[in-house]
Order: sequence, then C-alpha cells, then structure tokens
Amino acid sequence: MGEWDVLGRLLDKVQKHSTVIGKIWLTVLFVFRILVLGAGAEKVWGDEQSDFICNTQQPGCENVCYDHAFPISHLRFWVLQIISVSTPTLVYLGHVLHVLHEEKEMREAIKKAQNEQISMFLKKGCKFPKYSNEKGKVNIQGRLLRSYILNLLVKILLEVGFILGQYYLFGFTLHAQYVCSRFPCPHKVDCFLSRPTEKNVFIWFMLVVACVSLLLNLVEFFYLCVRKVNECLNRKRDYIVTPVTPAVTKKNFDKKVCHFEKFITQPLEGKNSRFNSS
Repeated sequence: MGEWDVLGRLLDKVQKHSTVIGKIWLTVLFVFRILVLGAGAEKVWGDEQSDFICNTQQPGCENVCYDHAFPISHLRFWVLQIISVSTPTLVYLGHVLHVLHEEKEMREAIKKAQNEQISMFLKKGCKFPKYSNEKGKVNIQGRLLRSYILNLLVKILLEVGFILGQYYLFGFTLHAQYVCSRFPCPHKVDCFLSRPTEKNVFIWFMLVVACVSLLLNLVEFFYLCVRKVNECLNRKRDYIVTPVTPAVTKKNFDKKVCHFEKFITQPLEGKNSRFNSS
C-alpha cells in the first residue's frame, strides 16, 4: 500500500476544490478501488500464472496458453485503470493551484498598490481575484468550471473505455477450464485456473465500482451543466433589454467597470497628491 500513499495525498487535496458529488467520487476511488486492490486483490491474484496448469509436458505450451487467456494481468489492468482515471483529476488540481498562485500574487499587488499609489493597479487592466477568497476557498466558475467539466468528460471516456476493454480482453467471467490449441502445444490441451470463483467475485466487484464511478461522473457533469444554464437564465432574467437599458456587450461592460473603479479612486489619488506636496 505504500506506493498508493502519494496518489492518496494528492487526491485528498482535490477534495477541497470539488463539488459534493466529486468528493463522493474520490471516496469511492480511494476506499473501494485503491484500498480493496491493495488489501485483497493482490493476494487473490498473486498465484495466477504459477497455478495456471495445463495437462501437457510440452515446453512453452503452458506459457503460450496463459498469454492467450490473459493478455494482461487483471491486477495490472486495474492499476492502469486507477492511474488513468485519476490523472485528469490531478491535472485539474494543478490548474487550481496555478490559479490560486496567480490570485495570491494579485492580492499582494493590490495591497502594495493601496499602500503606495492606490490606482496604479486598476489602470493596468482592472484585474481582481475572482476564483478564491482570502482563506483560499475556490469558487468553481469561469475557466475553473471549464477545466472541471473537461476533467469530467475525460474521466467518463476513460471509464467507458476501460469497461469495454475489460470485456474485450477477458470478458466479465473467468472459467475454471480453458481449452488451448496454440503452437507449440501438440494438440488441444486443457488448462485449469486457480480459485476462479474468488477471482470472479473481485472482477464483478471492481466492475460494479467502475460503473458507480461512471454514474457519479455523469450525474456531476449534468448537474454542473444544469447549474450553469440556470445561472445564465437568471442573469438574463435580471437584465431586461429596453430602450432605457440597452444591451451591453462584455467589452463595454468591462470598460464601464474600469471607469467606475477609476471614478471611485480619483478622490483618493487627489488626497495622496496633496499629502505628498505638503
């Protein structure tokens, strides 16, 4: 389990910057996939090749039959699956940390501008922190929301891909007996698998957990889409275009905000100049 500690700590940091459904997904990932895989599956699948026995003495036949029955070990397949579906979340975490770092520097610049010349920062572009508060709590909106939705879409595609890949490679059920006729086997030989029932239990458990994770990602994706649509409708409802209140483009709106901020800070600039002259 030591090799999963780093991934677990990184995923734990993502919880602060996720929705409620995203936190449930992370719990399912860590408890029902990583812990189960490390605690039980490694012991069950540890003997898969050594106890794969065929009723022949032909050298190489047993290895060839095992390779045909299991192109990749279930255990390694699940490890690859967990790492793959975790990667988009870690990329999103990197984006969040980058945004937090930018806004931390922005707050320091605002504080410095207030101490020295209060309008200097505003004249450079009217940029203010909008994705986090003073305590570092992230508000998922704007580019963070787009990054989060992209993260969900990639996870959905990966989950579907791995479920289909498992079905294509192994199927969803192991049989106690495999019939093999590949070279260099002299004829059709019977090969027998160790503990097929116990392994089937793990296969179905991991499959159900993968489906639950896929369902959570889909629910979260539609939840965020519906929330965004409702926010857009509410903003449109709050601002009614009339001859008195014409439509305002984003560019003109930003200019008006900048002019308003300059109007607010001009008296303060005058006070500072009079104080410096005196």
